[in-house]
Amino acid sequence: MAESDLPGLVQLVLWTGFALAVVFGAIAQRTHFCTMGAVSDIVNIGDWARMRMWALALGVAMIGFNLMVGLGWIEARNTIYAGPRLVWLSNIVGGLLFGIGMVLSSGCGFKTLVRIGGGNLKSVVVFLVLGLSAYATMRGLTAVWRVASVDAVAATLAPGQDLPSLLAAGTGVARPTLALGLGVGLGLVFVAFALARREGRSADVLLGGLGSGAAVAAIWWVSGRLGFVAEHPQTLEASFLATNSRSMESLSFVAPVAYTVDWLILFSDTSKVLTLGIVTVLGVIVGSALMALATRSFRWEGFGGVEDTACHLAGGTLMGVGGVTAMGCTIGQGLSGISTLAIGSFIALVSIIVGAVLALRWQAWRLERSL
Repeated sequence: MAESDLPGLVQLVLWTGFALAVVFGAIAQRTHFCTMGAVSDIVNIGDWARMRMWALALGVAMIGFNLMVGLGWIEARNTIYAGPRLVWLSNIVGGLLFGIGMVLSSGCGFKTLVRIGGGNLKSVVVFLVLGLSAYATMRGLTAVWRVASVDAVAATLAPGQDLPSLLAAGTGVARPTLALGLGVGLGLVFVAFALARREGRSADVLLGGLGSGAAVAAIWWVSGRLGFVAEHPQTLEASFLATNSRSMESLSFVAPVAYTVDWLILFSDTSKVLTLGIVTVLGVIVGSALMALATRSFRWEGFGGVEDTACHLAGGTLMGVGGVTAMGCTIGQGLSGISTLAIGSFIALVSIIVGAVLALRWQAWRLERSL
């Protein structure tokens, strides 16, 4: 590829990612797609509809990613999730913190963006706090603590921590073949679970599940196929264009929120350029706002009092610290990461759900005491 062609390809990657994020945000606003909401519905009222929506999204994302691996378009080892270093303690501790934080702040990082689009001013505060605490955990004070503590505890899996790579090393079967079999097979299990009951076959569940999962898979294609340059004209190395991690990326909403805040603060610094993560953050807000306006559900909403403010500040901080420590959020690890079949992503997701359940139980206990 000629160097003169790079700017055009970068623009195409960014605009495509932005457009897909707009659609994702609109779908989430319309269907109330939310991981925390799905867990809360089960814990508080025994309703599994939104969890089936989430399972459908996971199944679709998993099938889409591994179909592309089977076709030879992408590889899990080119993502941050499937590397050989399994930071299992970071996945657990970070996941627990993130799960607690998303309950305190009324939703995960992704839901925060959707709420901003719907007019929720509390979520603007959460967005800023999440972004600052995430940035500090990547490069600042809490980053030093993270690296010196939980990140120091890890296991090394030489083939990579995604299941197809591990099995390929032990069986001799080709990784693409294993990815195709495992990914599509397990993905179909999640799809079957989602559709097993009537509540999982409603229009909203189908739209939210199919649309969200397809968005994750599509962004994998944008980053890993459209934006991949086998030999960058400046470095002569393989490169994934317009990504902060320099790896193949899909949707995630912790580190990209931090990069968005950084880009806004240092906009005049020419080294601060738009990336796929930043444009997807902005795209979700725009898509949610357009849907809220179109359906006349846009409503300004502020804090209800001091306690409400404190909970959201604490929740945003815990999500920023926890999300970076766990290497992702309910979307980053829960959908994008698990679609790669990475062990760390499964650990992180389970930890996030456990943290959310604990926080929901604590909220219920406090409510009962106040009656």
